[in-house]
Amino acid sequence: MPSGRTIDPTDARLLLALAGQPRATTIALAEQAGLSRNTVQARLSGFEQHGALQSFERCVDPAVLGYPLTAFITTQVTQRRMDGVATALAGIPEVLQVHGLSGQTDLLVHVVAKDADDLYRVADQILGIPGVERTNTALVMRQLVDYRITPLLRRAAGTR
Repeated sequence: MPSGRTIDPTDARLLLALAGQPRATTIALAEQAGLSRNTVQARLSGFEQHGALQSFERCVDPAVLGYPLTAFITTQVTQRRMDGVATALAGIPEVLQVHGLSGQTDLLVHVVAKDADDLYRVADQILGIPGVERTNTALVMRQLVDYRITPLLRRAAGTR
């Protein structure tokens, strides 16, 4: 968990049940994970407190909002302006996520756009942020592996 604590096999079983049925009731999760209802409630509360569960936003496909194009923009930044760049990027609605990287590229910016012209506008907006020195845009042609965590949960739970 983000607090530095890792999950145990019981936590992993519960998270596997939750991943399989995100809308399941506490009682249904308890049955599936082989735990008591109180244990499930306590562990779910702990997950929330420690930030182990990501936002529901990750489940919404940007395409249904009219943003079918996905791109990654690598960005080189003047180091002393990194905080300002991050704040400016957070102010752009089409920016879904930003990762700080090691190496020649400072940031990996995950963006969405309505079409090629809209992507050009978003990329230009990012390049215009004070402190951004250079960008390079790569358009996602197709997604080969969806975001997933289940294989790691199975490993943590001690199952195949």
